[in-house]
Amino acid sequence: MLERMARFTVEKGKAIEKFFFVAVVICAFCYLFVGVNYDLSKYLPDFAPTKQALDVMEEEFGYPGMARIMVKNVSLQEARSIRKRIEAVEGVELVVGPDMATNVYSGGAFLGNSLSDKFYKDNNAVFQIIFEDGDADESTHQAIREIYDIVGKDRGCFGGSAVSSKERQESISREITMAIAMAVVIIWLILTLTTTSWFEPFLFILVMAVAIILNMGSNLMFGRISFFTFSTAAILQLAVSMDYSIFLLHTYTAFKNTGMDTKKAMEKAITEACGSIMASGATTIVGFLVIALMKFKIGKDVGFVLTKGIICSLMTVMFLMPTLILRFDKRIEKTAHRPFVPSFDRLGKVMYRIRMPVLIVALACAVPCYFGQSMNYFYYGDDALGSGPGTRVYEDSREIEKVFGKANVVIAMVPNGSPISERELTKELEDQEFIDYALSMAGTLPQGIPESFLPANVVDQLRTDKYARILISMKTVEESEYSFACSDRLTRIVKSYYPQDSYVIGMTPTTIDIRDILTDDYNRVSIISLLGVAVVVMLTFRSVMVPILVIIPIEVAIYLNMTLPYIFGESMVYIGYIIVSCLQLGATIDYSILMTNNYMEMRKTMDSRHSAVAAISKSALSIITSGSILTVVGYLLYFTSSIQAISQVGRLVGRGALLSMVLVLSLLPALLAAFDKQIRRQQDRSVQRAARRRERLSKRGKREKRGKEVACNAE
Repeated sequence: MLERMARFTVEKGKAIEKFFFVAVVICAFCYLFVGVNYDLSKYLPDFAPTKQALDVMEEEFGYPGMARIMVKNVSLQEARSIRKRIEAVEGVELVVGPDMATNVYSGGAFLGNSLSDKFYKDNNAVFQIIFEDGDADESTHQAIREIYDIVGKDRGCFGGSAVSSKERQESISREITMAIAMAVVIIWLILTLTTTSWFEPFLFILVMAVAIILNMGSNLMFGRISFFTFSTAAILQLAVSMDYSIFLLHTYTAFKNTGMDTKKAMEKAITEACGSIMASGATTIVGFLVIALMKFKIGKDVGFVLTKGIICSLMTVMFLMPTLILRFDKRIEKTAHRPFVPSFDRLGKVMYRIRMPVLIVALACAVPCYFGQSMNYFYYGDDALGSGPGTRVYEDSREIEKVFGKANVVIAMVPNGSPISERELTKELEDQEFIDYALSMAGTLPQGIPESFLPANVVDQLRTDKYARILISMKTVEESEYSFACSDRLTRIVKSYYPQDSYVIGMTPTTIDIRDILTDDYNRVSIISLLGVAVVVMLTFRSVMVPILVIIPIEVAIYLNMTLPYIFGESMVYIGYIIVSCLQLGATIDYSILMTNNYMEMRKTMDSRHSAVAAISKSALSIITSGSILTVVGYLLYFTSSIQAISQVGRLVGRGALLSMVLVLSLLPALLAAFDKQIRRQQDRSVQRAARRRERLSKRGKREKRGKEVACNAE
């Protein structure tokens, strides 16, 4: 079958090129229509309390975005004028500000000075803005642009989830374009150093560009993808699947150097390389598919897109690249240059010499790092998605907090129909030390004053026929152990008044749900990922011992990678923790497989010592090339992204690839040499079983042949 596929690829080269050209044009056009989602709450499973609450709120009140804006050096009269102008902006539903104490109910200081003081201090006014549509809607972003013009960017400080979402959307495309451009240049330099032709790097990058366009354009089948996937998929696909192209070209070159005709050499190269490329792709796909098993649905989003990306890369390398190599074979030869990288024989000898210290240190670190990785301080929700230090949104938010303190807005929805209970609930909430204010219809409107006195937009925001809504501002950050405890306490208070059909919605309750789901996801996903990769390796080597040895260096690298943030006192994004753990295993296990393959091949003619040295020498160039590319790509995401989650994932990927590369070159040869007898014993048994299987098949074939002869003679 492989021979037929290879022959088809070589003979139908022009048709294959036309097919890929048309597919690239179509996918490039489709890419323009792929939506990007920036709201983590959209990925909550249906059983999550926050998901159920959001569905009810969207049906009753809509799903509004929120912003918090401070204006400096402003009088109360001017603050009132600014609030009125902001409220008149299309897309703005309600603006709560300092003048609400005298104007919100059209005729009386019903709210009292206590609320006014929370919105006006030291000639600074702060406004809590509620939009008609969600944080990520274009209408909300257009409204924010108009508010910028009203307030003035120099005079105002702009924070809140809607502002953060707007800045995030505008920065992602710019930052990803910059990261990919820089990655292409650096990868070209790495490939130039590690290949023997000036043209080969351009060919590799062209093939990967085609695969990336196919993947990103075909995301239209999902309708929308997460901003996390949009930010990382293309550049990770570029780094993870570059190996396939390199391996195919090197195999082709080796056959051609024996004197074969170019077409025959390519057919042999496809046949020879297909098994290794598919095994390498299978381990990576397993790692990505396991991510898709997460209950938190962003895992499905990331996992499916990256899996599809690897499939696109495999198809492009196995079908398009052979035709391009044959087309540009003369140019590759004309642009050949001497190898820039020296032999790795000395590295092999050094690594073998230090094998015992490496083995002792790795074993000593493995257990502490296994427990240390779970001791990190994790971020789970929107705080991890916000802009990092140095960005305008981050600095503005901190400046607002210096003057007016924290403002963690939470919404309580309770059944409508009992103003007394609603009033008592509002009063009890306001009495809590962690609550700044609670604003409700029954709790704020004085008794005897009809609701018809209120502006329609206020009524629409606080009450429908079925539900009443209470706007609550907690004096906490959105994500911390203290804010989680406060949110739980607030929920218990609301449930004590309304045991049925009441909901608490906000960033903190959402983050609590995300935390609980992600924690459960990690325990399941990490085990399945490990077992899945082990099965692929076991099928590849037909051995039980080898998968264990192959996986140990990568797992130690993962544990160490995830423990370093704890050692350095850094926080960690939990989504990144899960995704990078699976990605690092799936993407870098290839290094171990390559090293083990070379060791077992050398072991047929050499002793264990010389086999280990030769395996390191033969594998080092491929491992260093692939590992360097993944390391560079990871750190480029880290340095170019202003979004903390993406930046941290980049650093984890880059550091993880570097650690995997080092440990495979040092620890794995030590393990292979230490367990050489067991490996040989299993290998011999495997050979014997294969021989017996061939013998049984041969005997069965002979019996069938004799049976047919007897039948023919009888006729």
